[in-house]
Amino acid sequence: MPSLPDFKLETHFSRWEFKARHHLTASDAQSLSLKELLAMATEAERGAFENLWLGYTETHGAPELREAIAETYQRQSAKNILCFAGAEEGIYIANHVLLEKTDHAIVVTPNYQAAETIPLAICDVSGVGLDPDNDWDLDLDRIAAAIRPNTKLIHINFPHNPTGKIIARETLEGLIDLCRRHGIWLFSDEVYRSLGPKPERQLPQVADLYERGLSLNVMSKAYGLPGLRIGWIATTDERLLGKMERMKHYLSICNSAPSERLAIIALRNREQILARNNMLVRSNLVLLKEFFDEFPALFEWREPDGGCVGYPRYVGEGSVDEFTTDLVEQAGVLLLPSGIYKSDLGQVPTDRFRIGFGRANLAEGLAAFRNHLFRNQ
Repeated sequence: MPSLPDFKLETHFSRWEFKARHHLTASDAQSLSLKELLAMATEAERGAFENLWLGYTETHGAPELREAIAETYQRQSAKNILCFAGAEEGIYIANHVLLEKTDHAIVVTPNYQAAETIPLAICDVSGVGLDPDNDWDLDLDRIAAAIRPNTKLIHINFPHNPTGKIIARETLEGLIDLCRRHGIWLFSDEVYRSLGPKPERQLPQVADLYERGLSLNVMSKAYGLPGLRIGWIATTDERLLGKMERMKHYLSICNSAPSERLAIIALRNREQILARNNMLVRSNLVLLKEFFDEFPALFEWREPDGGCVGYPRYVGEGSVDEFTTDLVEQAGVLLLPSGIYKSDLGQVPTDRFRIGFGRANLAEGLAAFRNHLFRNQ
């Protein structure tokens, strides 16, 4: 198997994430402290956490955790859930279980790099780009044209990273019909679901709609709890879950017991946590609109449909890579230039940057961003 390439996003973050004064490209919602999360727990839940036995846990995930996760779906039970050490492990394992060297996969671009580099290390992969000139929409005709006799898997991500796009319900249903006709697995990265300015825009979860659907989610993004490192895949195919569980034996083996107990508390208080995070998203989008309206000669801004990241176009002088490098080096404001999202599967826009709006310190970061622009006029 070919070695995996450098993970450009994580390398960029390794250099800047904890050095930059203003992290304006974070892809998660505002986190909670341990004290804040435990304050939401019942007395029995706090007791279970404080008296927790720090041994190995079940590979599938604690039964209570899987039950709490299943309650976030319409048609899943605990037996349909397999937990992972974050979403990344789920992506890695699902691709390696589903794909073989003679298979073919289709991936939407631009994307979270692992969505294409992991299957590319296994088999042939085709990219189908979202159309920036059509509000980043997904063209089902292009998906259909990319399907081959050996196409095994299609990977999607809505709300989309980095654009924040949510496709129409009719488009998702058309994609499922296409997959069903050809017997293709549909891997749906749903880590930003439940987060965004308009809850009514959120799509149903693919595992609830399609017998060959896999729904990926995690505590990191919408819940703002990446430190727990708890992710999962839901699917009605229990045989597939069994194969993925056996591969997990070679990787994390099991999840962190304290993280599982804390994730249970968060999931049982999900309405409160998501309401808080969505309120922050809505207020931050007002700040972003005001900011980008000040600089029409530099930026083109489209409000995302969901999630907590957007992908504005840079229309100023020089490249977006030069612009974002100067910004972080001179003003300590961190953004992700579109070079991070370069794809081996086809052309993607090169004049964009990712900005995050899920955290509480956006106003402070935008003030530093604004001052940098004024100084460099």
